[in-house]
Amino acid sequence: MSHVPHELHEEFPAAAGALHALKLSNAHFVKLSDEYHEVNREIHRIETDIAPASDEALETLKKQRLHLKDQIAAMLAAEENTGS
Repeated sequence: MSHVPHELHEEFPAAAGALHALKLSNAHFVKLSDEYHEVNREIHRIETDIAPASDEALETLKKQRLHLKDQIAAMLAAEENTGS
């Protein structure tokens, strides 16, 4: 499969350490991250015409991805502020 854009390490390139630390220590972060990756890959399949979907379904998935990204960004900011 081709490169999937919007992967977390690309969205938060300066937060590689925090991403890794949270994946090892925070079950909620792992759940959010897994859900983000699942939604992101589904969007990629739709945008590359691998999986057909309506414009409304695609828009809903994009909003879901953005909501997850906002939650992940908040967790990353908190992790970086604590210096863990």
